[in-house]
Amino acid sequence: MTRVVLAPDSFKGTITAADAAAALAHGWAAVDPDAEFVLRPMADGGEGTVAAFEAAVPGARRMPVAVEGPAGAVVGSFWLLLPPTEDAPEGTAVVDLGSTSGIELLDELRPWDADTTGLGQAMAAALDHGVSRLVVGIGSSASTDGGTGMLAALGARFLDAAGGPVAPGARGLADIAAVDLTALRAAPEVRVLTDVTNPLIGPRGAAAVFGPQKGLRAAEDIALVDEGLRRLADLLGLDAALPGSGAAGGTGGALVVWGGVLAPGAAAVAELIGLTDAIADADVVITGEGSYDGQSGDGKVPSFLASLAADAGAGAMLAAGRIADDADMTPFAASASLTALAGSAEAALAEPARWLREAGAVLARAAAS
Repeated sequence: MTRVVLAPDSFKGTITAADAAAALAHGWAAVDPDAEFVLRPMADGGEGTVAAFEAAVPGARRMPVAVEGPAGAVVGSFWLLLPPTEDAPEGTAVVDLGSTSGIELLDELRPWDADTTGLGQAMAAALDHGVSRLVVGIGSSASTDGGTGMLAALGARFLDAAGGPVAPGARGLADIAAVDLTALRAAPEVRVLTDVTNPLIGPRGAAAVFGPQKGLRAAEDIALVDEGLRRLADLLGLDAALPGSGAAGGTGGALVVWGGVLAPGAAAVAELIGLTDAIADADVVITGEGSYDGQSGDGKVPSFLASLAADAGAGAMLAAGRIADDADMTPFAASASLTALAGSAEAALAEPARWLREAGAVLARAAAS
């Protein structure tokens, strides 16, 4: 009997990691009905982080919360309560920036006004519940506010030269003259999941690298936000060169100021869902993501899973929405591209579950050959 561990990331904007894992298992079973499947949907701190914990941790419970989304309107979201453990006797809260302050919540980009208030409100709700530990995934950010919205929701005040509150979002960064942290809520143990190692400022900083994805186009606008982030770091006592401080528009740095510890997202999720134990006696490990390319080898889920599989003596396989020409396929015994199977990217995007089932069958046949 073949033991198959299915641990894909989400295929961003098309199918969740949990549904992708189920579709791959369905396709494999059509070829190898006696196979044993272990589903461990993965994430790296971005989209699907909460869902990965929910699928893997028995007794996990959704806690609904209404928050102020990145467009300023109230959105319904939730945080995840994990059962008590010896290390977290009052339970662990998993909070996902993507579902509270994420770019997918916007109908149109708001480079100056989007902020992270919703993330802070969800974190505050978890603190009100009394959890011992917070796990915060900070991928898919919509803003470059330096985490000021999040910190403000936790009690911080960002003031202009006249002592009044500054505007939210990147718009207010240039006006911050003082920061008042006297009412900032105390932090429990906080682990921050991210696959980004960029510093807060400079040519590899939050504004320069990620600002354009959020609508900051003009060089002078990027420079203005970068300078605002530099001044914010000075006021907060944050080392703006700290790797990861530029994650999520500077939210990574704000969480460090609050007491959080930055952690590589894929490795931290794997540890917290017991992935190493699940893979220990696997024959095959299947992973995947929407686009596998030359950047996917830098701490992303597929490369991390391939390494775990190699350590366990299992064969690693990949299913991806597309596989770019520059992708390193060395770690994988077999692979399947949904775009190639469907005949076009449009067809693959329209029916991801269908083509993931087909990919599962293709990989099962490859394993049997």
